[in-house]
Amino acid sequence: MEDGSEFSAVPIKEQQLVAWPRVAAVSAMVGFSLPTFLTGIEIFSGLSSANAMLALLIGSLIVVIIGSIMGYIGAADRMSSYLLVRVAFGDKGAAWVNIAFAISLMGWFGVNINLFMDTVGRLAQDLWGLNIPRLILAILASTCMTLTTLIGFRAINVLSVLLVPVLAIVTILFAMSAFSDHSWAEFMAMNTPARAVGNNAMQLGDGISWLVGAVIIGAIILPDITRFIRQPRGGVYTSIVTYLIVGILVTAAAGLAGAGAGVFDTYFDREGVSRTDVILNLMQDVNLGLGAFIIVIAGSWALNSLNLYSTVLSTKATFPKLNTKVLTIGLGIVGVFAALMNILGQFEIFLWYLSIIFIPVAGVVIIDRLLLRPDIYNLQTLENNHSLNLTAISAWGIGAVFAILADRGIVPTLTKIGAMDALVLSAALYYILSKFRQKRRVAE
Repeated sequence: MEDGSEFSAVPIKEQQLVAWPRVAAVSAMVGFSLPTFLTGIEIFSGLSSANAMLALLIGSLIVVIIGSIMGYIGAADRMSSYLLVRVAFGDKGAAWVNIAFAISLMGWFGVNINLFMDTVGRLAQDLWGLNIPRLILAILASTCMTLTTLIGFRAINVLSVLLVPVLAIVTILFAMSAFSDHSWAEFMAMNTPARAVGNNAMQLGDGISWLVGAVIIGAIILPDITRFIRQPRGGVYTSIVTYLIVGILVTAAAGLAGAGAGVFDTYFDREGVSRTDVILNLMQDVNLGLGAFIIVIAGSWALNSLNLYSTVLSTKATFPKLNTKVLTIGLGIVGVFAALMNILGQFEIFLWYLSIIFIPVAGVVIIDRLLLRPDIYNLQTLENNHSLNLTAISAWGIGAVFAILADRGIVPTLTKIGAMDALVLSAALYYILSKFRQKRRVAE
């Protein structure tokens, strides 16, 4: 992959294909990252333990279904998610979608560096008495992640294969600590934390939407890495490992550890206490120490390298003439500024809007690829691709807007889950409108 072809709209070469477990190791790094722990903390701090586990299960099933389909398509067609979007939405329509993808991924890049700065700075102070400036930490993190991305998918793959076993052991220790003082039955009997009761109480659908929002972009862009898998079914296995096994384990471990330690009412909403403080306090309570340091550095490094890799793919799909190395370095620099914007302060809102805006894209691509136009999903189509699929754009926009209006109570919700409202409506609308257009053409 040293020739840079993995960033371009060319077929994946035979020698670039690998067995699915290697790709699953890269994808699983998403589950072992700090944002996944943070998502577990958020959901368990807003719902009873029983409802939080239900939200995790339902949300994970939604994501694993979408991820399995998208992963399968990527492995079968050997195309990145951004090329799939070009086929479905047309070149001009895909430009809007891919730019939105790039912006959101840079947001995630910033969130992860933000978490890196906060947690590494705090851990360095607690463990070794070092006071490292946040800007230095941001530049250091971005430099390491950018260099890994410049080398390409192979470097990300090697990094993930080496780190996944270590992170799995640390996560298991974290999970075991949750049950050191409480049984499963005791956890399931725990009520919603006091901080989440009242007018701002979280509903089950909110918990599901937040879980979906935390990982849905990863599921939609899964073709970026599953296109390297030898057998299409490997894309399905990768999704199951990532979202149904690793994702639930890590999210539940963090949430149950927080519930068992009773930190939600103690730390959340207290002046001067951040979400990273809550996570680090939990890790220190279970004596992770250096293990917490490994989770932060290793998870952030691999995950953000993958985020930057996908951002480059999305941008190159829209602007193919851009120099890959210059683009990668430039985006790495932008990531530092994104981190300093402190998106983490609006983490819940960020997750919710991600699920609403991007899940309709999956609905359109899946319906188009599986039901309407399966034969056109190849690189030859892109040579004479249509400019704009107005039906796809309309279905995407209407699905997202409807979900937002339903959340505000302006229109009735279809499923009581914002992400599912967006998915179901966009997919159904795209199918119906496409069939209607076909009938009109036949009639004419």
